[in-house]
Amino acid sequence: MWEYEHSVETTAAPEALWRRWSDMETWPQWNDGIEKIEVDGPFAVGTAFRMTPPGEGPVELRLVEIVPGEVFTDEMDAGGFVVRTVHRLERLDAGRTRVTYRTEIVGQAADEVGPQLGPAITADFPDVVAALVKRAEEG
Repeated sequence: MWEYEHSVETTAAPEALWRRWSDMETWPQWNDGIEKIEVDGPFAVGTAFRMTPPGEGPVELRLVEIVPGEVFTDEMDAGGFVVRTVHRLERLDAGRTRVTYRTEIVGQAADEVGPQLGPAITADFPDVVAALVKRAEEG
């Protein structure tokens, strides 16, 4: 297994952050790692979507867990391994929220592909989370 986690704290309310996450069609507006997104249904467990990073081919993912206002998880199943990213909100004291992105690569080929693929997938997490937080703080 390979894993990486990045968290930040913000004054943005969980509801404001969740609105950004649950509106998948607008992800490219604040996530520079997505040039294009195609979503095959509502923001619901089981919905498939394709994200196209700049200069690359599309990546097929599926929403596998949603707890409204708290967490959603997407997965890319590549056969010999699965890339799972958990997006979590945690309400803290003093009107603060912790935003966490956590990626795990699991499965038979995880130890082989994780050390190369994992850092490539997660390299932009600090920038993506910062952009999400900025949008949510602006309202």
